Amino acid sequence: MSASDLRLLTCHNGHPVARDGANERFPAMSNAQLHLKRYEFNRNRTLDLLSTIEKLPNAQDVLSWRPGPGRAHIGWQLMHVAITEEIFATERLKPEKAAAFAELWPRFRGGSTPDDDVPSAEVIRRILGETREHLVSTLAEYGDDRLEEIPPSLAARKITVRTALDIIGWHEPHHQGQAHITLNLYRAAHPQP
Repeated sequence: MSASDLRLLTCHNGHPVARDGANERFPAMSNAQLHLKRYEFNRNRTLDLLSTIEKLPNAQDVLSWRPGPGRAHIGWQLMHVAITEEIFATERLKPEKAAAFAELWPRFRGGSTPDDDVPSAEVIRRILGETREHLVSTLAEYGDDRLEEIPPSLAARKITVRTALDIIGWHEPHHQGQAHITLNLYRAAHPQP
């Protein structure tokens, strides 16, 4: 069956559904909902990486190891993901919303210099979870009718909501990949007997 054979009908569990004759197909999803599904997939990879590190006998050393002078450690990469999501959930997409972890923003937002005060895996996991909840809450307010809107905080860069969703979707895998390669470099520099 082709996509043109499908038509939207109202509601299954509060969502429009595509129907083909008498057979229900996939629930229609907004662009934000589709992005959130992708973000969930990405987050599971990040949490898998964090779980791998937690199982190592020297997890804190691994989180704080730098692949070179001035380079970011895994702890910074993962906290940067979390804080960036909080910034999008508040400052960029809903500035009237109270920001969480604002005291951490200067340390982990884009352009910051990684310091040597590396949070534990437990703290990283908790902050990743809380900032994701805040992002999901904010994105729940964005339907497809708002995709071309340019939030005031993003106007100077002419970034639409649609582009912001793409940036968020690209951001975590980018830094998760950097964290993963840093773990591999750590293992190469510190072989286990």
